[in-house]
Amino acid sequence: MHRNLLTKAVEYKNPWDRETLPHRMQEILSGKGEQIAFVYCSPDTTTFRYRVYNIIEALRADPDCELCASWFAEAEIKALRAILPKLSTLVLVRLRISRAVSDLIAAARLFGVRVLFDCDDLVFDLRFAQLVSVNIGHPIDTESGLDGWYASIGRTNTTAQLSDGGITTNNFLAEKLENICGGPVSVIPNFLNHRQEELSRRLLAIKEKRGFRGDGRVMIGYFSGSATHNNDFRMALDSIIQLMDDDSGIDIRIVGFMESHNELSRFGARVDIIPLQDWLNLQVKIAEVDINIAPLQLNDFTHCKSELKYFEAAVVGTYTIATRSYTFERAIKNPDDGKLIENGQWYKALKGAVALVRDSERYAPQALHAAERAYQRYGSNRNIETIKAALRR
Repeated sequence: MHRNLLTKAVEYKNPWDRETLPHRMQEILSGKGEQIAFVYCSPDTTTFRYRVYNIIEALRADPDCELCASWFAEAEIKALRAILPKLSTLVLVRLRISRAVSDLIAAARLFGVRVLFDCDDLVFDLRFAQLVSVNIGHPIDTESGLDGWYASIGRTNTTAQLSDGGITTNNFLAEKLENICGGPVSVIPNFLNHRQEELSRRLLAIKEKRGFRGDGRVMIGYFSGSATHNNDFRMALDSIIQLMDDDSGIDIRIVGFMESHNELSRFGARVDIIPLQDWLNLQVKIAEVDINIAPLQLNDFTHCKSELKYFEAAVVGTYTIATRSYTFERAIKNPDDGKLIENGQWYKALKGAVALVRDSERYAPQALHAAERAYQRYGSNRNIETIKAALRR
């Protein structure tokens, strides 16, 4: 394990918190070329960061970009409507239909503004509502729970249907969205923002300087992000327990909203459970473990998930074992970049990964090459042409 890579926590501030509504409106009004507005329910560190802010940041950083983009919260739709004639494209990100959203789409039609729907999950098709609820453990065992869940999917579905096209994170999900949207669907993968990349490169350099040698113990990490991943984690849990029984030099770190797994309690201090981290200090916690695991139940919902669990680890030199989903199979193409497995192979794969990371002479160059390949694909400035192609009128 690579303990204490940084002596103190990274100072964390969301860069979008400094961007006032007048500033964002002026960005559209004074911009050159095509003007694009992204609308999301309210800025957060998950979907908003990856599907809105990172894309806008990449466009702003391109000196030759002919697209000008800014973002608006759902509560700011009234202000946005005042500058709607200036826009070429409106991107509605995972928005559920409402009177305000419906009126915004109608007004966009009047001014000839193209409307795109962006979504990073299979939450827009009622045919998959039951599957998704079971996968994420969403309570639908009451009439009110069912009504609320199906209403949420139905409202998202309506926004998608009223759009002229869509954007999403991978081709598998794009095919699902094309069945709903009124036009073609483009793919913009998730990728790092500038500060996330900058910190990740610093963490990687520290590990490189150490020769990827830790403190002698091997730590497996599971980074859940939300409580919806409990069932996914159970795909690997029995194998982790068996491995920890067999090898007293192995620990586990669980980060995020997770159930308290009683099966792990007997390992005491070898189990490190820490709360959900902000998106910068999360990179530190990932860098400090040796092996990152990404278990998934396999079905249409999980095939739609993006590869961020892989690349957030690869860029800090942490080895990943992942269930062979549609997206992971396309992200981990080089066998040195990580391990793809079927869910029944967790014990063997974990044991092999432990042997690999304990051999730092063998693992160090492999980790550095994997990190560089990840930066080439998911770096903050690596998807600009893909973004332009999706957003250009």
